[in-house]
Amino acid sequence: MREIVLDTETTGLSPKDGHRIVEIGCVELHNRVPTGETYWVYINPERDMPTEAFQVHGLSEAFLADKPTFAEIADAFLAFVGEAPLVIHNAGFDMKFINAELERCGRAPLPMSQSVDTVQIARRKFPGAQASLDALCKRFGVDNAKRTKHGALLDSELLAEVYLELMGGRQAGLALAADRPGAAEAARDASAPAGSRDKPVRPPRPHAPSAAELAAHEAFLEKIAEPIWRR
Repeated sequence: MREIVLDTETTGLSPKDGHRIVEIGCVELHNRVPTGETYWVYINPERDMPTEAFQVHGLSEAFLADKPTFAEIADAFLAFVGEAPLVIHNAGFDMKFINAELERCGRAPLPMSQSVDTVQIARRKFPGAQASLDALCKRFGVDNAKRTKHGALLDSELLAEVYLELMGGRQAGLALAADRPGAAEAARDASAPAGSRDKPVRPPRPHAPSAAELAAHEAFLEKIAEPIWRR
């Protein structure tokens, strides 16, 4: 199963107010194991950068001035995500921005049903607890020390680890880099049917009662009036 963990950074809170996407970061998972494939791009929003947004992600208008527009990266972005489920923290926010950008450049919107909202998963699993990405990193022991500001790719990498924990726990030896020797082979072996792996065959354990156990059972039945075992 292919999934894409996705995050965006924007100039503000709503595309209805003219705000735009300035960064997209994606991490590919296969059978919930990071493959090492990513998609990461800065985007020229074709507008100014509000101070409040700059304080969140540190991306200035000058820095983004020579970056491609969303229209220029739309095809590459859509090709990368394909029809895979999009794992997003607070999916409604990112999906409305992505679809506003797609509509702006004449592309069809992505269906909301394609998204998986990790905020909702966390709230169902831990009712009443904080569901921010930082809070979930702390809960699961995911190192987010590098997250001094929001960044789409870093946040996607952190969310990938959090998502795996939310869905049942990280597999042994999980690494987002996924480039260590034998990583792909180990992942295939871990997902192989049990009967296909080389394992020593153990003889079945005896389960029949011994003569002494049968005698003890009979003696116990003598003490019970009309035991069901004798009907």
